[in-house]
Amino acid sequence: MPHALHALRATSFAIGALLLLAALGVLLHQPLLIPPIAASAALVHGAPGLPISQPRNLVGGQLLAAAIGYGTHAVTGSTSWGAAIAAGLSLGAMMLTGLSHSPAAATSVIVVLQGPPVVPFLPLLLLATVLLVAIGMLPGRVGGHAVRYPLAW
Repeated sequence: MPHALHALRATSFAIGALLLLAALGVLLHQPLLIPPIAASAALVHGAPGLPISQPRNLVGGQLLAAAIGYGTHAVTGSTSWGAAIAAGLSLGAMMLTGLSHSPAAATSVIVVLQGPPVVPFLPLLLLATVLLVAIGMLPGRVGGHAVRYPLAW
């Protein structure tokens, strides 16, 4: 069980990261805070030592899954069947590329079901993931936090 101070710090930084994404989304008139990004923030701040939380996996997994979502959408359209296939294909592709990041499977589902335009969706997804990584690095540099992030790039 984590120490209460660690849980409080992780919670505070996760809330700060997600509020920043929400605020930027309002300024840009585009959604930056989507459910898979919230799950990614939970991993970065709640389990920063896991391989799936590392920057390469977070950023690469999210972008790979989105690309698979777009490819699947092109073939199946916005269907539940296509969304299910995209999520499964994303899992396999992430495993084969060493970019496993479980929240990214949900990104492929969103892409299939909603069919957002590639631009601005992909640049915004990249921005959101890079910001999560940057904010994830702050706790280890503030107040002598014992947990380091990232452990690997």
